[in-house]
Amino acid sequence: MSVLVTGSKGFIGKNLIIRLNEMNIEFTTYNRDNSINDLKKLINDADCIVHLAGVNRPENNKDFIEINVGLTKAICYYVKLLGKKIPIIFASSTQVNLNNKYGKSKLDAEKSIKELEVEAGCPVYIYRLPGVFGKWCKPNYNSVVATFCNNICQNLPIQIDDRETEITLIYIDDLVEEFVKAIQRINNNKTKLSVQPEYKIKLGDLVDNINMLKESRTKLFTEKVGSGFLRKLYSTYLSYLSPDQFSYAIPSYDDARGKFAEVLKTNDSGQFSFFTANPGVTRGNHYHHTKIEKFLVIKGKARFCFEHIISGEIYEITTTSKLLKIVETTPGWSHNITNIGKDEMIVLLWANEIFNPEKPDTKAHNLRR
Repeated sequence: MSVLVTGSKGFIGKNLIIRLNEMNIEFTTYNRDNSINDLKKLINDADCIVHLAGVNRPENNKDFIEINVGLTKAICYYVKLLGKKIPIIFASSTQVNLNNKYGKSKLDAEKSIKELEVEAGCPVYIYRLPGVFGKWCKPNYNSVVATFCNNICQNLPIQIDDRETEITLIYIDDLVEEFVKAIQRINNNKTKLSVQPEYKIKLGDLVDNINMLKESRTKLFTEKVGSGFLRKLYSTYLSYLSPDQFSYAIPSYDDARGKFAEVLKTNDSGQFSFFTANPGVTRGNHYHHTKIEKFLVIKGKARFCFEHIISGEIYEITTTSKLLKIVETTPGWSHNITNIGKDEMIVLLWANEIFNPEKPDTKAHNLRR
């Protein structure tokens, strides 16, 4: 199979081509570097057309007709001329329902493709897309998500006329996967063509979420970015960072025992930290009523000592970075950790709550060992 992708240098086109390449699906491209005369051969060699080329904010309004409508009619003309009954996937817009030049041009393009379906028998897939967001979308053009993500991460101003305005969005990876299904003829239900899931969000909430993601670097808090809309928005936001923003410093605290640093905090699942200990150094000597900790030695050799604060029972665990054993504390048992190796020890630490200096749930208790 060979897929002809028009508008291959645009936001959607770039992402689609990457996916086709990953799947070893052959493709050819048509973009602004081509002339209209290239279309005949490209269409003749294609088994499917994904028509993405178009403009929505041209410098001259005549481009709406010449590109959005004219290019579509040229594609339809050559398909009929060559007698090819090939699938055509067309990226239209929900703005066809609005009274603007862009929407009207997309609606006219739709009509040409539907006529082709009737006259030439080509399977046609028309997707009326809402706002699409994701990596490589051009900021300060036609995507509010791209503009907000870019400007906020680069400390540039943004403008919101009405925080209550609600927009509908789809994510680029979901769109690409839907197009791939259409290319492979997996989705033959042409009466209900849509990209799912759709997300509805108010502009004010969108800005608040992006600012929250930005602040996660300084506050060390990560939000619920493992699934859903926030996961996709987080990936989109990070894609607008410049390379010199790929890293950021975290505070650390040093004393004679070694170093301690908080790495990552969550709103509902505690925090991650790490500490070091010089040879012979003991850390801890305390217990918790409710707080839980998990330790993992990633460098060196450690002895964990536990003492029940009522019975006085003592239990010891020795572990090294070669064993990769997680040691978990238990409420009501005092505990400490001693570096019994010859070199610096490094330990990862997870606690199930954020440290609160006003209510630390950490009670000093010197172990007998």
